[in-house]
Amino acid sequence: MEAVLAKYENQINVFSEFLEDLPDTDEPVWVLGECYNAKTEKIELLSDVHSRLWFTYRKKFSPIGGTGPSSDAGWGCMLRCGQMILAQALVCSQLGRAWRWRADGGQPEDYHRILHCFLDRKDSCYSIHQMAQMGVGEGKSVGEWYGPNTVAQVLKKLALFDDWNSLAVYVSMDNTVVIEDIKKQCRQASSESRFRPRPCGWQEPFTSRETPEQACSHTDGNRATTCPHSQFHSDWRPLLLVIPLRMGINHINPVYIQALKECFKMPQSCGVLGGKPNLAYYFIGFVGEELIYLDPHTTQSAVEAEAEAGSGVDDQSYHCLRSPRRMKITNLDPSVALGFFCKSEDDFDSWCNLVQQEIQMKRNLRMFELVENHPPHWPPFVPPTKPEVQTTGAEFIESTDKLFESEEEFEILNV
Repeated sequence: MEAVLAKYENQINVFSEFLEDLPDTDEPVWVLGECYNAKTEKIELLSDVHSRLWFTYRKKFSPIGGTGPSSDAGWGCMLRCGQMILAQALVCSQLGRAWRWRADGGQPEDYHRILHCFLDRKDSCYSIHQMAQMGVGEGKSVGEWYGPNTVAQVLKKLALFDDWNSLAVYVSMDNTVVIEDIKKQCRQASSESRFRPRPCGWQEPFTSRETPEQACSHTDGNRATTCPHSQFHSDWRPLLLVIPLRMGINHINPVYIQALKECFKMPQSCGVLGGKPNLAYYFIGFVGEELIYLDPHTTQSAVEAEAEAGSGVDDQSYHCLRSPRRMKITNLDPSVALGFFCKSEDDFDSWCNLVQQEIQMKRNLRMFELVENHPPHWPPFVPPTKPEVQTTGAEFIESTDKLFESEEEFEILNV
């Protein structure tokens, strides 16, 4: 009964509340690289916002670590926002940016498999259990509040254990994005490069005379088709680029506001982690001088699901059917993390060109630096690799500081 009431609460006055909350303006509404007219494209805008995976506080899940908390209410909001930005990258990778969720069901199998990665269970790759325990290696106790940079480091480590998505997570250091390092990490050969991905048969070896492209081609009736997952065989692993920044001391410096808006306009936009002190939000766009965000501060009961990754999940509570919240950009805490998803190397090159044209060449104070080569005074860049142990990752919480580098601090931008 409680689950039914929670689902009903999430859907109360869905259309009227959302449409009334949007400002009656001629200014464009930007959501993760897509532009909408608030007056003529409200339904399309609504569908886009509803399709984002929405992770909130949960209760009544199995205790973290066996004896820890069974709810993340009050402390897990930044972890939930981290889940949302990562989920957006996985949706873009597996389903495409144009994919839309339907409340009546009928979702593709890969959608349910993505959702299974975030269920509140210890064996889900990106569950609150895995994130909280991996955070111990970042110096955070289970139940302690996280900042954007710490969450980014946790996601980078957990992604190493996700063979299905093969996502490369790059977290910038010192406000600097190094093109050479990113291309080195995304071109990194993986041990699965000679195995078939789903749906052709995950980890089914190719024949010695068979190219990956040939192996992923199959016949559907009389029509030849190509496996939609064949991108895994390219020389480029899908990239989630996270750029932690501090755009001021106590408040955001107004000189960065326009540059922040430009980030939401980019087709590669994956959102922004940020919020207010001790209140984390997942920002997905803006209209005028206000940011649009998904708020994780709603406590729902944990969802029970079958163990099989592709099985259906009661997903109504994973989509925000209420009005998207808005806040003035000037109220944003200066500590944020920008997110971008690049599915291919051409996509990344396009993002680099956009950054150079729209941010670096037009702004007096740059949000971050984009450089071609690895700075000579930095330590050598070594792409992170999965430890040669069969584990989900959380078992390494006592030794992750030896396996990975952590950049907890980042410098404050000039004000």
